[in-house]
Amino acid sequence: MIEIGLTILTFSAMLMIFKYFGIYNVNNLQAIVINYFTAGLLAIANAKFNGLDYHFDSIIYSDYLIPSLIIGTLFIITFNLVAFGTQKIGIAVTTVANKMSMIIPVLFGLILFNEDKNILKITGIILALFAIYFSSTNKGKLSFDKKYLLIIILIFIGQGFADGTLNWVQKYRIDSSNTQQFFATTFLIAGLAGLIFMLLEKIKKNQPFELKSIYWGIILGIPNYLTLYFFIKSLQAGILESSQVFPIINMGIIICSAVGGIILFKEQLSKSNWGGILLALIAISMITFSSIFY
Repeated sequence: MIEIGLTILTFSAMLMIFKYFGIYNVNNLQAIVINYFTAGLLAIANAKFNGLDYHFDSIIYSDYLIPSLIIGTLFIITFNLVAFGTQKIGIAVTTVANKMSMIIPVLFGLILFNEDKNILKITGIILALFAIYFSSTNKGKLSFDKKYLLIIILIFIGQGFADGTLNWVQKYRIDSSNTQQFFATTFLIAGLAGLIFMLLEKIKKNQPFELKSIYWGIILGIPNYLTLYFFIKSLQAGILESSQVFPIINMGIIICSAVGGIILFKEQLSKSNWGGILLALIAISMITFSSIFY
């Protein structure tokens, strides 16, 4: 459970850093690319510190290479879709699509891994979806231009399958001997894919590279690495099933980021937002204790 708490804290820290990106007018894409390379280098350093090899042969013949390619590419594509969605559709709709995607890795756990399907857990998961909706919308209302429906669907699918594949990988492809190498490969692939997007941005908009993107990217890369590290630890701990871990972490992030927004940015929450947070607390309790009562 400590790993789940640390995952929530480090991911929430990333969201707070994104807020500062807006305040200081940081180029999102450039900082995100630097962030992925930073996280990848941290994983390599951790592997080397623990006496584990990380070289081309160990990657190319590894069991995790294909999943790393899939997850790393989905990471950067989904990020760009989220950035586009935030600008064109709005934060609320984009956030709901992104967080509702947790249902995909949850279904992975329930169906593919045959995890427990008791009524308390299922009810908690359903409440978690309502919690996401009400905590992310203004007065419980959600509207958008229907021409952007495909973007919303792609965000939902992209984030969901990235998490679902990550869940599958930690179960069947990685262990203590290669987890850091998997992290490094996934992050570096995301960074390299991001460079392609940066090149396209350069060609299309003649966007210059900004020096501040480097240090903001490094600042973001540290909690990004730690989030994945503690998240995989949470899944591997075996205390809770993956169909419990995903919604608990999502609900915890909602609560933690709301508190952080109030304290750091003086954000105001509507009654529906507070209702969503209350539902999140109830959902966490139901999902967590479902394994005790059933």
